[in-house]
Amino acid sequence: MTHPSSPDAPAPAPEPPTLPQQAGALARDIKLSHTVFALPFALLGMALAAAWAQRYPSASEVVLILICMFTARTFAMGVNRLADAKLDAQNPRTAGRALPGGRVRRGFVIATIVSNALGFVAACAGFWWLRSNPCPLTWSPFVLGVLALYSFTKRFTWLCHLFLGFALAISPVAAALAIEPRFVETVPTAWLLAGMVLCWVAGFDVIYALQDVGIDRELGLFSMPASLGPEPALWISRGLHIVCLGCLASATWISPLLGMWFAVAVVITAALLIVEHALVWRSSTNRIHVAFFTVNGVISLLLGAAGILDATLTRGS
Repeated sequence: MTHPSSPDAPAPAPEPPTLPQQAGALARDIKLSHTVFALPFALLGMALAAAWAQRYPSASEVVLILICMFTARTFAMGVNRLADAKLDAQNPRTAGRALPGGRVRRGFVIATIVSNALGFVAACAGFWWLRSNPCPLTWSPFVLGVLALYSFTKRFTWLCHLFLGFALAISPVAAALAIEPRFVETVPTAWLLAGMVLCWVAGFDVIYALQDVGIDRELGLFSMPASLGPEPALWISRGLHIVCLGCLASATWISPLLGMWFAVAVVITAALLIVEHALVWRSSTNRIHVAFFTVNGVISLLLGAAGILDATLTRGS
């Protein structure tokens, strides 16, 4: 008989991860902190629509929007991690993620995707029940479809960055629609914010893709840096961020709900975007995490807080 400690003895099979372990690993993997890129703009869209209607958002509306944002992002990231599992395993930067690393089972990810999709639809239905507003529920399948489709776009087009921007740009319009549909139908402010988010997110996602130029080309994936080259892609990123600032300036100019605080935030945002591009000048990736998360996180929080403050002050005057 072979002794258990003998070199010829087979290694014991690893213990399967428990449900709490899988939940923790997936939560870390989908980076809930990155919700900061879209949530402030959803709350801003909510505040502007409510101020336009000469009221404050109710506590239930705020809670429903927070649930919608959490479930929508968890759904989107779950689809992304499931769709990219085999690709992630071949990329040294992403091989340690939970699914390719074996810390999460495919079935658990699928269950997470389905449960969050149902949670999102239920929260959208809450606006119909509480406010007799069916718009969020009507548009919920479209939103989920867009969020799911993004994960596959890099397989066939270098416009994938713009598609990601579009997915996040839904947030201010959807939140405003949930509060007051007429605001979205008659005032361009929410659409200008959506245009800003689209160009801003697409621009910084191009920068983030600089890390994977070599492996993207090896795996046949499309990104602007891999398809067009890093420097041409960065020039497109700069152009997108110029358009982003144009959308912000236009929203500030035309909307009586956005005042001094938002205008100051726009100026600071312009300075921060210059810093962001300086950090990756000549395709440098040494400070890409500062450029990607820190700078853009500050931009999102700053614009969201300033816009909500202006909308609140306007409503109170």
